[in-house]
Amino acid sequence: MSGRRALQEEGLYITDILPQLVARIPAEQRGPGLGRDAVRLLVSQGGERVSLHAFRELPGLLRAGDVLVVNTSATLAAAVDARLGGEDLVVHFSTRGDDGRWAVELRAPDGGGTTRPRAGGPAGAMLELPGGRRLTLEEPLAAGADRLWWARPSPAPGGVPALLRAYGRPIRYAYTERDQPVSAYQTVFAVPAADGSGSAEMPSAGRPFTAELVARLVSRGVQFAPLVLHTGVASQEAHEPPYPERYEVSATTAGLVNAARAAGGRVIAVGTTAVRALESAADARGRVRPAAGWTDLMVTPERGVRVVDGLLTGLHEPEASHLLMLEAVAGRAAVRLGYAEALARLCLWHEFGDVHLLLKDESRDHMHCDSNAR
Repeated sequence: MSGRRALQEEGLYITDILPQLVARIPAEQRGPGLGRDAVRLLVSQGGERVSLHAFRELPGLLRAGDVLVVNTSATLAAAVDARLGGEDLVVHFSTRGDDGRWAVELRAPDGGGTTRPRAGGPAGAMLELPGGRRLTLEEPLAAGADRLWWARPSPAPGGVPALLRAYGRPIRYAYTERDQPVSAYQTVFAVPAADGSGSAEMPSAGRPFTAELVARLVSRGVQFAPLVLHTGVASQEAHEPPYPERYEVSATTAGLVNAARAAGGRVIAVGTTAVRALESAADARGRVRPAAGWTDLMVTPERGVRVVDGLLTGLHEPEASHLLMLEAVAGRAAVRLGYAEALARLCLWHEFGDVHLLLKDESRDHMHCDSNAR
């Protein structure tokens, strides 16, 4: 039985997200004096230990020598109004290709400020964009799937990045209460790319971090290792596996991670995007090398992880492929127990919600090593 089929048939985590468990606005807008870090932090280690903390307690839960691997991709204002003939549409710009095209998703306005799914295409269709620009649909991004299409923008000063700066807005889903400025979707780690690339959706695990919290972590001896993975649009309707995404792991980050592992420090990825990029740059022995390009890696329990000792992430949708990555890092029992606790303690889902730190069970790893040594 495949990992995903197991998720579907065994009902390990949740079957639906109750309305009261949806984070509809950012933490800092829920009351006076609150900051981004005013969220809760579940901590799972092994299948028997789970605890609930304030996110501000994170420095006390990590150790000197640990490395937090963070995604510095900036979030784009990736949603733009468009017309196709007499049809009003919204275009979600997902991923910038190497040949000047962009992978895009077409959405239908729902009349309430958000959108609903719409099939892509047809090939050759020309969409009218603001500012007199046009976008020509060419072909589906993946054979047999028509949700995302490669599209070629008409030549214009500044290209798509200039279009998004002038007319774009952050992608918003129906569970959110209202539109937010793009600043609400930028993490403290975000660095704009020189070529205008970025993430269609925020690398949200990094959102609760503040400059003050980063300083406290550094003073405790926790190191930060930056990398880049530009995230495309989410797969919330279809629960599809991730599409290929652009990433870069620098020589500096590779060296920092390798040195930490050699010294016994833990490598903790901030977000599933950081896991995907880091594991894509690792060899079979777990040594990280500088790497850049496209990755279609899907981390599953069968594949396992070679570098990552822990994962800080949000709470994921039922049947989301990311749940398999959580199992690969911490084991099925830890994920099952963590999600049961999240439901019992009324934790909040989605990008403005609470976060979950999953750590490998070091006691089991130690026992396994001792057994091998005998």
